[in-house]
Amino acid sequence: MDAKTEEMVAPAGKRPDPEATEKARRRTFSAAYKRRILEKADQCTLPGEVGSLLRREGLHSSHLTTWRRQRETGVLTGLSPRKRGPRKEPVNPLARQLAAQERENQRLRQKLEKAEAIIDFQKKVSELLGIALEPEESRTKT
Repeated sequence: MDAKTEEMVAPAGKRPDPEATEKARRRTFSAAYKRRILEKADQCTLPGEVGSLLRREGLHSSHLTTWRRQRETGVLTGLSPRKRGPRKEPVNPLARQLAAQERENQRLRQKLEKAEAIIDFQKKVSELLGIALEPEESRTKT
């Protein structure tokens, strides 16, 4: 090997860094940038001008297609970048109130069950001891 080839392989006694490079990140484009590129692409009239523009900006033709479609749906909303991933369900403002009322309903049901159990127990005790319970009519009249 000659000296030039050795320099290209490894510079003067240094080894290449074994650490992995930083993870590639997806590029995001602002709405203003998208509008500017679409305007430039729309002004291209000669064959090859759009390709030259795309190479200069480091873009693919699919970017233009997607951005044009977004522009048709709405200038600001269509061109602004969207978050990736599943969409969150909109929060119903009455959901919290409904959950609180269901908890209260469940608490009152349990309280009612306890009260009915106590009343049944009192009836059985009074029957065993032979104590006559007052009819409901006499309790309400007094």
